Amino acid sequence: MAQGRLIKWGSDFVGANGSAAVLGPDIQAFGVGTETYAATVDESGGILALGTGATDNDNAVLRAGPFAPRDGKIVLNARFKYSNVDCAVFVGFTETLDTTTPVMPAEFDTATMTYNGTGGILGFNYDADGTTDDFRAVMGDGGAAISDSAQGTRASATLTADRWFEVTVILNEDGTGECWLGDSGHANAGSINRLRLIKRFSTGTLLTTTDLFFACLMIEDRTAAARTLEVDYLEGTAGRDWRFS
Repeated sequence: MAQGRLIKWGSDFVGANGSAAVLGPDIQAFGVGTETYAATVDESGGILALGTGATDNDNAVLRAGPFAPRDGKIVLNARFKYSNVDCAVFVGFTETLDTTTPVMPAEFDTATMTYNGTGGILGFNYDADGTTDDFRAVMGDGGAAISDSAQGTRASATLTADRWFEVTVILNEDGTGECWLGDSGHANAGSINRLRLIKRFSTGTLLTTTDLFFACLMIEDRTAAARTLEVDYLEGTAGRDWRFS
């Protein structure tokens, strides 16, 4: 276990006022096309509406970091919902994400998962380009799947527009990872969404612990129509081991 100060990052967007300043100092925002960031006035607690432009494959990104697993466990927590099911979403960690023309770290088309970029990836992909829609837990590196994640691991989630999803993604000090998801189709006896472990990546090739990873939440349209991701919170923790500074 790495020692030293624990970094707490992110926001629950309380007090959203319709401008990019609501994101706070920990989170960067960018995208392809004319992305938008605004307060959602019909939800309680302060919700950020993250919107895409109206050209096919326009996207919008929230990003924090970078963080190195060797310095301690990295945890991402997020709660969000999409306006329409015909979109793509990625939430998790990525080593490669260009701020000028960001590309989805992982994309699913028909029945094939594609890992983009040159760095490590851990998280969830949802993509309406797939024949069977679902959230899929993924791990990749160098443009290829690793740790038995060729097509990702399905969450068998209930994919309804305007319903909340809750996600926890954990990248451990040894390069292993965990992907947890809660959705409206998997509630406990109190009708509260139940967070389920979808995949623990712990075998075969793992992520490199000295690499730097960004935590991100991203939406991309799939129909040349603007799409919105309403984000309740995007936050987490990371280690900072001064011995490696």
